[in-house]
Amino acid sequence: MSTEESMSVGETKSVAANSVVIRVEAGESAVRAVGRRILVAMLLASVFMNMMLLLSTVVDATATTQSVQQSHHSGDESASAKLAVISFSGTIMPPFTARWLTQIEQAQQDDAVKGVLLAIDSPGGLVADSHQLYHELQKLAKKKPIYVAMKRLAASGGYYLAMGIGTEGRIFAEPTTWTGSIGVIIPRYNAAELASKVGVTVEPLVTGPLKSSLNPFRDLSDEEREVWAAILKDSFDRFIGVIEQNRPALDDEHVRDLATGQIYTTNQAIENGLVDEVGYEEEALAALAQSLGLSEYEVIEYSSTPTLLDVILSGSVQAKPGFSEELLSATVPKAMYYCSWNPWVPGYGK
Repeated sequence: MSTEESMSVGETKSVAANSVVIRVEAGESAVRAVGRRILVAMLLASVFMNMMLLLSTVVDATATTQSVQQSHHSGDESASAKLAVISFSGTIMPPFTARWLTQIEQAQQDDAVKGVLLAIDSPGGLVADSHQLYHELQKLAKKKPIYVAMKRLAASGGYYLAMGIGTEGRIFAEPTTWTGSIGVIIPRYNAAELASKVGVTVEPLVTGPLKSSLNPFRDLSDEEREVWAAILKDSFDRFIGVIEQNRPALDDEHVRDLATGQIYTTNQAIENGLVDEVGYEEEALAALAQSLGLSEYEVIEYSSTPTLLDVILSGSVQAKPGFSEELLSATVPKAMYYCSWNPWVPGYGK
């Protein structure tokens, strides 16, 4: 056997050793064959998720403590009075929630910071996280004025955050900003028909009839739909109330008329009382300084130092979720203030 033939055989053995072989029996339907491939993919994904979950548990014990960093944004660096910029970019979810909470606390405790600007570029996120941030922003707004500068997208949970500035703050939006999308979504996929064609029966062992109610391999029962409808209504009513309380010109009826899930352009948002005026970040900062009577001031921008866990799971020193985090979170039922028909949008944010 020639050297070239030996290498070919060796390469074939190597490929075979690292491949998953799926046998398709004679006469097997194409649908069943595809189903087998899907099940194998799900099995591999499950193994991968469990490995990453174990890794995250181990690494979490050695993760470094997050700290708030501040950098010069604009203005006079020698000025004693400061305005702080907190950037809410990407999906509102852990681990970002904790970092933003720390930045809000930093702004509240720093006596040199006279006012805060929220730079929002977010499609929204988790209901609980959106409200937690809103609650802390409300406490900050009682001590210091807060303005908002909306960028590309400040929708759903992104708009919910903006309500944290209270009735005294002002909301600026760029001419091309999209906002609104007031409402709640719970991801739900129905693969019951596919499971039936492939021949898969899902029988989870549960302690109650509603424990696996979002199982994608079967239809929802009437009882389950009623339960989830009540959960949606609770979150939706809270969203409506938050807007009504913080936008004095809007009453409950008007807010509900706007809360169809529709996205609004800047001009539409201003017309409907959701936004105050057109303007960019620098214009919002100038207006905030004017409201405080400041002629000399420095604008600082907050950021958080990524932990060791972030670096390992994302493969980057930047504070963004890695694939493993996205894959893990995709399997967990979530109620979301989110501007998308498909709430799992990998890679959004910075």
